[in-house]
Amino acid sequence: MSEVTRIISAIEQGDPSAAAQLLPLVYDELRRLAAQRLAHEKPGQTLQATALVHEAYLRLVGPKTSEVWNSKGHFFAAAAEAMRRILVDNARRKHSLKRGGPQRRVRLDEALSIKDQPEDGLLALDEALARLAAEDPVKAELVKLRYFAGLSVEQTADALGISRATADRYWAYAKVWLYQAVAGTTGPAAE
Repeated sequence: MSEVTRIISAIEQGDPSAAAQLLPLVYDELRRLAAQRLAHEKPGQTLQATALVHEAYLRLVGPKTSEVWNSKGHFFAAAAEAMRRILVDNARRKHSLKRGGPQRRVRLDEALSIKDQPEDGLLALDEALARLAAEDPVKAELVKLRYFAGLSVEQTADALGISRATADRYWAYAKVWLYQAVAGTTGPAAE
């Protein structure tokens, strides 16, 4: 049993010192994953990788958490999901009417040459991912692990308990399906 899995087990059993032991072991990996996710965001993002890691970690091991992790891979899958939800919540907050909705501040000289900006891709991806999860939960989980957790195909296959070849097929299918769903083309790709 790895050190992370042992500490996760101790957290589940109510050991108050276990959560403090877990963060140093997973912090660098979570910070790397958060930085990867934020690199795909629009310029001017106010959420920093450190803040994303800390908020995700609090959601994972906070006092109101009832999550049970079976392994290190399961923990990182939960961390990826927590980061995804935080980023989606942040995008929704930015697009809320209270915050000006899709409007943005521009300088006068920019206003003369501004073109319509596309919807925030993260919100569209989240909606498409929810539809994919309803249709095929395994493929949706694979996307979360690959895209939001930054896991390799091999790591994702291990986490999901499927072969590498199956993970490759699912990843290819899910990318096309999500692209078509976000682009608004008719019907998902055939498997």
